[in-house]
Amino acid sequence: MHYDVFNGDADGIISLLQLRLVNPQHSQLVTGVKRDIQLLESLTLQSEDSLTVLDISMSRNQQGLLRALECGVKVFYADHHKSGDIPQRANLEAHINLDANTCTALIIDQLLQGRFHHWAIAAAYGDNLITRADELAVAAGLSAAQAEQLKELGTLINYNGYGESIEDLHFHPAKLFEALLAYDDPFAVIAAQDSPYHVLRAAYEQDMALAQALTAAYQDDSVALFKLPNSAASRRISGVYGNWLANQSPSRAHLVLSENSQQGYTVSLRAPLNNKQGAGELCSRFVTGGGREAAGGINHLAPTQLEELIAQVSGYYR
Repeated sequence: MHYDVFNGDADGIISLLQLRLVNPQHSQLVTGVKRDIQLLESLTLQSEDSLTVLDISMSRNQQGLLRALECGVKVFYADHHKSGDIPQRANLEAHINLDANTCTALIIDQLLQGRFHHWAIAAAYGDNLITRADELAVAAGLSAAQAEQLKELGTLINYNGYGESIEDLHFHPAKLFEALLAYDDPFAVIAAQDSPYHVLRAAYEQDMALAQALTAAYQDDSVALFKLPNSAASRRISGVYGNWLANQSPSRAHLVLSENSQQGYTVSLRAPLNNKQGAGELCSRFVTGGGREAAGGINHLAPTQLEELIAQVSGYYR
């Protein structure tokens, strides 16, 4: 059995999309909501199996990865999150790049020599690498209108990945990947009247309108904090709303909190766009936190820890 293991956001989905457009393969899809990143832990593998792992932190999947490698499983791994020590094994092909201005889909794009470059640009937009994606769009000869279309599509695919559970999402990420696999070009997705693009666009506009009406619950020169009400719409919009806030005030960090089922908060942190570092490390100071330089998250933050979080983020970016 071959397993395709990938993050349920735009970067994870589009990374796999590029690979499978080039190399179609019957596989078991293993994914979930964006924050479900310890995906290797659930697999029961045999030596003749193989894995493609995309856009999930190697450090958070270290035990599952080592178990697979020791079993003799052949693993292809591409990612831009914290890796920890990369095992030196003959059956592991690892492509890890921690640069704050790249994402997994751009790593795959380089490996495939730009075969589906428009898709990679859409993923970069979806991962909030706006400046990098703009540069790539210009270099690819796209018009401003075309770049804006890719930005919207990447944002919508990313939006679909956020939620506390699959039930919060409009599409299961595996089903969304399968639907998008029918299109070798992202502009074809936008043009097709029966594609997921139109469903996601209408839902996104409704959810975002609610979020944009909020005012900051806390704000200083370094950080602004916004609290979303307890609803599926809030859980869906939290990540892309954080990206939107970051682009509105690029010199300030942003915390977006949504209430979760554990009587606490799920947290999204965006580093200032003018200082894209430290977000993952800051979130890692809390038990269920992690991420990368520009963006991080905490799956559960107790209300009693909120003041500490604000102080740490504000102090880091002061």
